[in-house]
Amino acid sequence: MITLPGPLRALLRNPLRRSTPAAEPVVLSADDVAEIGRELDAMRAEVIDSLGDEDRDYLYSVLDIQRRCEIAGRAMMYAPFLPPVWLAGVGALSMSKILDNMEIGHNVMHGQYDWMREDALSSRTFEWDNVCPSDQWRHSHNYMHHTFTNIVGKDRDVGYGILRMDPDQKWRPHHLANPLWAGMLAVLFEWGVMLHDMEIENVLTGRRSWADLKSLARGWRRKAGPQVLKDYVLFPALTGPFAPLTIVGNAAANITRNIWAFSIIFCGHFPAGVESFSVEETAEETRGEWYVRQLLGSANITGGKWFHIASGNLSHQIEHHLFPELPAYRYPQLAPRVQELCERYGLPYNTGRFSRQIGTVWLKIFRYALPNSLVGTPPETGVIVERSAAVAA
Repeated sequence: MITLPGPLRALLRNPLRRSTPAAEPVVLSADDVAEIGRELDAMRAEVIDSLGDEDRDYLYSVLDIQRRCEIAGRAMMYAPFLPPVWLAGVGALSMSKILDNMEIGHNVMHGQYDWMREDALSSRTFEWDNVCPSDQWRHSHNYMHHTFTNIVGKDRDVGYGILRMDPDQKWRPHHLANPLWAGMLAVLFEWGVMLHDMEIENVLTGRRSWADLKSLARGWRRKAGPQVLKDYVLFPALTGPFAPLTIVGNAAANITRNIWAFSIIFCGHFPAGVESFSVEETAEETRGEWYVRQLLGSANITGGKWFHIASGNLSHQIEHHLFPELPAYRYPQLAPRVQELCERYGLPYNTGRFSRQIGTVWLKIFRYALPNSLVGTPPETGVIVERSAAVAA
């Protein structure tokens, strides 16, 4: 039998020790849950009714910043013989890609700006600076993830098919490399997102055939081909003798964007205190119960204005899970109201510094690399939701 050193065993069993014993569980009645649903629906309707020029102007201002960053970054690749200029070019191009993916692409493809009725910013036609085809992303993310958020066995974002992020996921020997797989996923995140719909774990176990992937592969070639050509052939060729340094700079910008996106997304879904759910307990879920699941299965990150913009406002992941179709620009306005609602009903509102959230994410990655028999299981949820008699039956 494997025996872990005492200090390591204690850390992995109790990654976030409480200074005081856990309180009694919060019990939400069916009426409470229904009222939470009504209040959140009212918040949503209020924002929809107020959408207008302010939201449009904000999006166009971010688009302008993103384009200026790309132009500046590409231009500075023509002077890589000056290291500060080359580094500034990498930084500008990294910011361009982060804004394009996080605050523009992710949010536009959620349909947050479809009310503007502009073809270039339509969720159905928008393409981002990323190797993942937008139609495949809309299926794996908009539908699968946002419908089945944190339901183990249905939400494939819980581990992305390669990581063990929850004690209810069956442990297998390859999970010993959890930290390695997580590091690789962070660096190559756009490629991991591209391959998400292939369901690699089902392909490897024979539950899905390689033949099923033909239509997906056509999409990968259509999207990833031009992306690779743009960043690693065409733009480097334009810089002539500096092409090798341009290739390195473009790769560095892509990796920076990938690590940032991975970190923000994992901080919103997997830090300490975020709950997971079973298929059985979420069957025939009501609107209010869906809202409560989003509240318990999400986390926010505190920060300043530019931190929130660079995160695509996914630093307000709780509000994003509640209102994925509302412009993310509105999440900071909604956050205090959602937090007050949680406090009124005794629900946790999981928020904290980036360093705290990402630290507990990586503790989970290391912890669940090992079977539950070695590291134990976390305490039961502190919230009990009483379902209506009709649903419970």
